[in-house]
Amino acid sequence: MSLLQDLLNLELEEVTTSIIAEYIWIGGSGLDIRSKARTLPGPVTSPAELPKWNFDGSSTGQAPGEDSEVILYPQAIFKDPFRRGNNILVVCDCYTPQGVPIPTNKRAAAAEIFSKPEVTKEEPWFGIEQEYTLLQKNVKWPLGWPVNGFPGPQGPYYCGTGADKAWGRDIVDAHYKACLYAGIQISGINGEVMPGQWEYQVGPAVGIAAGDQLWASRYILERITEIAGVVLSLDPKPIEGDWNGAGCHTNYSTKSMREDGGYEVIKKAIEKLGLRHKEHIAAYGEGNERRLTGRHETASINQFSWGVANRGASVRVGRDTEKAGKGYFEDRRPASNMDPYVVTSLVAYTTILFNPEAGKA
Repeated sequence: MSLLQDLLNLELEEVTTSIIAEYIWIGGSGLDIRSKARTLPGPVTSPAELPKWNFDGSSTGQAPGEDSEVILYPQAIFKDPFRRGNNILVVCDCYTPQGVPIPTNKRAAAAEIFSKPEVTKEEPWFGIEQEYTLLQKNVKWPLGWPVNGFPGPQGPYYCGTGADKAWGRDIVDAHYKACLYAGIQISGINGEVMPGQWEYQVGPAVGIAAGDQLWASRYILERITEIAGVVLSLDPKPIEGDWNGAGCHTNYSTKSMREDGGYEVIKKAIEKLGLRHKEHIAAYGEGNERRLTGRHETASINQFSWGVANRGASVRVGRDTEKAGKGYFEDRRPASNMDPYVVTSLVAYTTILFNPEAGKA
C-alpha cells in the first residue's frame, strides 16, 4: 500500500508541464455526480481555455443509445484537492452536439436569468446551508447509530462534541479544508440536530457562482466519503419519526436590500415569494413533503409564512437585519437535495423580475 500511496502522491510538476483536468457534470437523475479526467498540455486559469469534451449519455440516462453523444461545456474551474499541484476540477454543463442544453442541464436557464441587466444590477448574493447525512456503507443507517437501533433522543448532538455525540468529524473537517484548498467560498461547518447529520455553508457567492460552488463542494464531499467508505445521503428526511430532516436553507440579498432602507425591499420580496409559494415548492427538491411538516424547525409545505428569528417559518429574517433596517433573509424551504441552479435563479426571478401586477385587468 505504501508504494500505491507514493504513486498517488507523485509531483507531476517535477517531470512534465501537463496537468490533469477532472471534468464534472450532473447525471440523469439530477442528483448523481459524474466525472472523468483528461490530460492537458499545461496549467489553465480560465474555463474559456478548456476544450469541450463528450460522454456517452445513454449510460447516464441523458441520451438514447442511437444518438448518445452529449457535449460537456466547461463553466467553472477549481483547484483539485486530491491530485493537487496545477491539476483542476472542472464543473461542466451538458449540451447536444447542436449546442442545445439537454433537459437535465439546469445551469443554462439559470445563467440566462442571472445575465439579465435587472438582475446583474442587483448583485444577488447567496449563502447556501447544505445539510447532509452520513450513512454506514453496508446497512445504509446513519453513522454512529447502532444497527437496527437508535441513539438517544435529539438534544445533545447539535454543535456537539465528544465520541458519543459527533460522528464523522474527520470526514467533515477533511471536506472543509479540501473546499478551502479548491477555492470554494465555504464559510463554516457544524454538527446538526440529528446525530450523523452535518452542515456546511457556501457563500456569500454572487449569482451563478453559488450553484457552481455548491455542486463542486458536493463532488468533493462524495469523493471524500468514497475514500472513507461512508455513504453520503441528501435525502430530506432520511429517518422517519422524531428526527430532524435535512434542508438546504438559502440566504439571499440584493444590493437594494443591503443598502439603507433595504428592510422594506426585503418585505416586498418576501411578499412576492408568498405569491409564488407553489411554484417554489415544486422546484425545491424531491421528497420535501416528508420534511416540511410544521415540526422539527420547518413550516408546513402547504402554507407560506415568514417571521423574524422564527425557524418554524417558510422564510426567516434575522434580528440583526431587523435592527439594522437592511441585510438579508433566509428561505428555509429548499430540501437538502435541491438543485442550487434552480433554486438560486428562481429566487432571483421571483424577487427581481416577477411583476405581480402583470396580467391584471
